[in-house]
Amino acid sequence: MLDGTQPTNEAAPARSPLHDRHEALGAKFAEFGGWEMPLQYSGIVEEHNAVRTAVGIFDVSHLGKIVVRGPGAVAFVNATLSNDLGRIGPGRAQYTLCLDAETGGIIDDIFSYYRDDEHVLLVPNAANNAEVFSRLAAAAPDGVEVVNHHADYAVLAVQGPKSDEVLAAAGLPVGHDYLTFVEADHDGHPVIVCRTGYTGERGYELIAPSEVAPQLWDAVLAAGEEHGILPCGLGARDTLRTEMGYPLHGQDIGPTVTPNEARLGWAVGWKKPEFWGREAVLAEKERGPRRKLVGIVSTGRAIPRPHMPISLVPDVRLGEVTSGTFSPSLKQGIGLALIASVVADDGEVAVDVRGRREVFKVVKPPFVDTSVRES
Repeated sequence: MLDGTQPTNEAAPARSPLHDRHEALGAKFAEFGGWEMPLQYSGIVEEHNAVRTAVGIFDVSHLGKIVVRGPGAVAFVNATLSNDLGRIGPGRAQYTLCLDAETGGIIDDIFSYYRDDEHVLLVPNAANNAEVFSRLAAAAPDGVEVVNHHADYAVLAVQGPKSDEVLAAAGLPVGHDYLTFVEADHDGHPVIVCRTGYTGERGYELIAPSEVAPQLWDAVLAAGEEHGILPCGLGARDTLRTEMGYPLHGQDIGPTVTPNEARLGWAVGWKKPEFWGREAVLAEKERGPRRKLVGIVSTGRAIPRPHMPISLVPDVRLGEVTSGTFSPSLKQGIGLALIASVVADDGEVAVDVRGRREVFKVVKPPFVDTSVRES
């Protein structure tokens, strides 16, 4: 989850434990969620294509890390976050949402890792980690501990069709099913190897103590050299996730957007008796949301950008672009847009691209075929 929300304070951005490695590789940096992270190394398109065709490695240590543990930890998380942990079990991961209790707006989208009945690891977006932690800590019952480990762990994403070969050569376990994880050892240090990612390609995310990150990064890069591995920045991560139609918090989703509007109802445990925002989103589901998040594809050469107005006829605004980019895979402009529900899912809309009305097709993402779920 690349975090598009910018911090509001004046504090210097935090740095990854791999910052020196990125500098040595000539990375260009940008601020993401209060962290100074690599934007690109050799170039966004080259890095994007490496992930689609071979393998890339990303540092996403800016992502949050919150541990919920103690008797009743799973039940507590299940009574607060949207998805239903009853659908999975230990050793599995799940995409879920932290919703505002009153409005049902999306405070954050999160991956939860069900370690055992008394231990859940949550990975929020960087800029929202403190807010999610604060809400969970305030609501935790006696006996359930909520611990903020934001800077204590690094996260490396190894993504692409050659990711299995690379991690196997680095001595890490591979081949487990999508949305599962294995707790492993690498040179005497614990590493969680997760079959998750934000690119749409087969891949893994490695969660390890921050002090282990440099040697783990070096080992994976060395193992991947013969497979064409490239270090990749968050610029390529953004184009890859846009091609999949994965929403970005702070752009496509946020506190003013509900899971019904974002078409994330599959991440809601509708039959659960309790979760934050349940009444609000159930009522909205019953009456139908006013807006919906859709994919758009240019019929010409236009490239959409966030906040560009969308209409069907001139001067009747029906929404706006939330994410937009040039797709390196399709060689055309694509994006996500939040528009009025009355617009047909297979229709056309006009996007105001710097004063020009450009025609875009409305489509259902993903925009490209990928191998993310292959076993």
